[in-house]
Amino acid sequence: MVSSDFTAEEKMEIENIKTYKEDLLDDIQKLKMEIDNVMAEILSFESAEENKTLEKTKRFSNGKKKFNMDPKKGINYLVENKLLEGSAQPIAEFLYKEDGLNKTAIGEFLGERDELHLQTLKAFVDLHEFSDLNLVQALRQFLWSFRLPGEAQKIDRMMEAFATRYCDCNTHVFQSTDTCYILSFAIIMLNTSLHNPNMIYPTTFSLNCMRAFATSLSKFPEDDGNDLTHTFFNPDREGWLLKLGGRVKTWKRRWFILTDNCLYYFEFTTDKEPRGIIPLENLCVREVPYPRKPYCLELYNPNSRGQKIKACKTETDGRVVEGKHQSYTICAPSAEERDSWIEAIRASITKDPFYDLVSVRKKKVINQVPQD
Repeated sequence: MVSSDFTAEEKMEIENIKTYKEDLLDDIQKLKMEIDNVMAEILSFESAEENKTLEKTKRFSNGKKKFNMDPKKGINYLVENKLLEGSAQPIAEFLYKEDGLNKTAIGEFLGERDELHLQTLKAFVDLHEFSDLNLVQALRQFLWSFRLPGEAQKIDRMMEAFATRYCDCNTHVFQSTDTCYILSFAIIMLNTSLHNPNMIYPTTFSLNCMRAFATSLSKFPEDDGNDLTHTFFNPDREGWLLKLGGRVKTWKRRWFILTDNCLYYFEFTTDKEPRGIIPLENLCVREVPYPRKPYCLELYNPNSRGQKIKACKTETDGRVVEGKHQSYTICAPSAEERDSWIEAIRASITKDPFYDLVSVRKKKVINQVPQD
């Protein structure tokens, strides 16, 4: 209420001030609401970005898990979700630098002969710096970053790439990459022999030479706990197969590793202990037909039909018990895989796959030496 003491002009001025105040308060309220809306939008945006980051991290983690189970599918998943570029260099850096990757799976991916895999292998090897390292030190660094696969051709490509890279970094050490290749293989074979008394390699090293190498070589480093132990270093073959077992005869997917004249199988590639061990001594392997399951092979004892094969397995409660199989039926994903496994198992019983590779390379070096 305006006092009657004010003149008409003063009263009008007071009313204008009141109106201005109300408009100003109204503007302030609107501004406050706008600020609140902007802050809400910012929080919503930050929350959305945080969710995107969390979702991206989750997908990336899933991609790594997929890689450890199936390297090709894992890389495809990461590329399709725009978490990794699909060219050789980014893939190589991912394999070399990313934590938590199964080193056996890395070796499996690098060992393939498709063009992308070959380019990735070269880029992966080039990420290693071997300058001023002796051959043993370089090999240790190289084989720390992955696990050699079991197939001879894959090993050949990987060791060829290593020898090329080592000679590029140390131009004064070897006259040719073939010499580096042969000596590298010899060191690997010697290392395996020194630390596995059950394996006998037809090397030409004398005992004194072995002792001299032993001092500087020692064991190659153990894994960091994320993949199979060094017991399965340089397997003859490895991969996913179906195994027929159990009282109700069900097929179970298992990761098989062939090494040291034994066939090991795991539930996952990251398991540190096998679910079962099948010594191949006195056993034979053959192709076998099976209803509704093509591409099967069978392990059996030709001299003791009807008797249990001497094998062991780990029960779900952790107990290690004797196997109860009279034979083992295993299913491969293709006829080619089945035949390759049969060939590898037979070769494991009688021969060392490294020796053939080194012999071929030795002949190549000898043929290149100029004759007097």
